[in-house]
Amino acid sequence: MRLEARPRAKVNLALAVTGRRADGYHELSSVFLRVGLSDRLSVRPAESTLRGDRLRISGADDLTVPDNLVLRAVRLLRAEAERSLPPLDLELEKRIPLAAGMGGGSADAAAALSLAAGIWELALSPEREGALSLALGADVPFFMGDHAAALVEGIGEHLEPLADVRGGAGLLIVTPPLQLSTVEAFRAYDRLDRSASGAAETVALLAQAMRRGLDGHGLAAWSDRLATANDLWPAALALEPDLARLRSELEASLGQRVLMSGSGASLVGLYASAHEAAVAGRGLLAALPDPLAGATIFACDTIGPDPRWRYP
Repeated sequence: MRLEARPRAKVNLALAVTGRRADGYHELSSVFLRVGLSDRLSVRPAESTLRGDRLRISGADDLTVPDNLVLRAVRLLRAEAERSLPPLDLELEKRIPLAAGMGGGSADAAAALSLAAGIWELALSPEREGALSLALGADVPFFMGDHAAALVEGIGEHLEPLADVRGGAGLLIVTPPLQLSTVEAFRAYDRLDRSASGAAETVALLAQAMRRGLDGHGLAAWSDRLATANDLWPAALALEPDLARLRSELEASLGQRVLMSGSGASLVGLYASAHEAAVAGRGLLAALPDPLAGATIFACDTIGPDPRWRYP
């Protein structure tokens, strides 16, 4: 028996830091949107010669196996079962950029929980599934629910599914060769002088618009407002000051504002369709001989599982 999933990435269309709890965790309000860029995860029972779970990773030389969220998800499910379970053989092909604000690790963890439960024939209640997801990370409940879009609040425990973009949308995702740690981004955020940003209001207004229904043109019309609706942008700049120049070059070439997803460093342009996003990406290559210092560029829809166009 072999099970496979294509866990898709997300972008934060807007993100507000709304508080900090006594235990140190930051509370957020954010609109998540799933995009057509995915990893590939397969799970099967391991050979009898293996004494423990084995994870093999391809496509990401910098990713360490022992601390990977996929193995953490499997271990957590073992503890939940409270009985002996046979070892698993897991293969993860990474295509979502690492530490780029797109939730690739969280998407993989949610897929690992689901596939391992299927192999082991474990039935989890919605309550336990939610608790295990949240224990793995604030983004994991969103991916576990397989939502197209959602308003996510608190530390990920409050989640309201939102309607998908009607007819889909196009996203040009530019990920510079920078890996920004979410933990370090929040530490930098705490050190900054934080005045009211307006991001929380934008999150609320965008969520309301998506409840009423948005198509690709309607979402793209939010570009200017969403470009200034991420409270972690100043923190990302404190960690990687060159990100400001990269964003400026990108916006000048595209002729429109772009947003940053999560804690960065992925920069996202919104378009009415994936075709328009791909055209913009090709134009970017023509305008910049060395596009954004070695960035990876994806033109995606909101379905996927693979991009419509990518560079390189």
